[in-house]
Formats: sequence, C-alpha cells, structure tokens
Amino acid sequence: MMEFINNLEYWHWLVLGLVLIVIEMLAVTAILLWFGIAAGIVGVLMLLMSDMSWQVQFVLFSILSISALLAWRVYVKKHPIEEDKTYATLNKRGDDLIGRTFTLEESVVNNYGKIRADDTMWKIRCSEDVQAGERVRVSKVDGTVLVVEVDA
Repeated sequence: MMEFINNLEYWHWLVLGLVLIVIEMLAVTAILLWFGIAAGIVGVLMLLMSDMSWQVQFVLFSILSISALLAWRVYVKKHPIEEDKTYATLNKRGDDLIGRTFTLEESVVNNYGKIRADDTMWKIRCSEDVQAGERVRVSKVDGTVLVVEVDA
C-alpha cells in the first residue's frame, strides 16, 4: 500500500476525481462533487509538477476539498436555491383546489357535504349549513376534507 502511495501519478488523481463526480451524479448530495473537483485539480497540478511528494498531494487535496466545500456552503447561504414551484403540490391534489369556487350540487347538512371538483367528488366541511346552488370557496385542506366558506 505504501508503495502505491509513493508512486501516485497524475492520472490516479484524475480517475479519482472522475469517479467521485460520477458517484455524486448518482447520489445527488453536493458533497462528493467538491472532493472530485479537488482531486482533478491535484491531478492537473501533478501533470505540471510531477515531482510533488505524496504528502504534499494529500495536504493539497485536503485543503482544496475543504475550501471548495466551505465556499459552496457560503455561496448557498448567500444565494439560497429557490424551490421549483412547478411540482410543489404534486401528490397533494387538494392543495390545487385552494382558492377555487364551486357551486354546490347538494346541500351542506351538519357542516358536511360533497362537491364535484373536476373529475372527483370531495367531502367538504363548512362552518354553517349551506343550500344547494350556492357557491363556496375552498380555503384549506384538512387531510382528505376540503374546508370551504360561503363565497360572498
């Protein structure tokens, strides 16, 4: 093992960097990427200065890895990644109905009733009994029950 470490060449570092980046692409953790980039930089430096000792290589790799990781964390803290709103309600069908208004086909009795929203019948809860034909607006979702208010 020590013989291998003493005979490290530039392509060892480049392969390590490539392997770490490929693993990062599969894992999506945003950590191994920086170690892969650091290994690639050490590989390029080894190509330029082939007489670098293994101790210097490992210290350089460590410093570059930690610096890149910390720089990324500082950058992300200053420039937060915005959540893609396109899929924010995926698998939360009721959330898509909040704010929409519907005409009651059946009366709300004892604060509960049903409405048809698109192709689905939903159970609704209202703070008051409401007659069929009146319009209600969905204000929130409580599990599988839509909470509605009489639309003024």
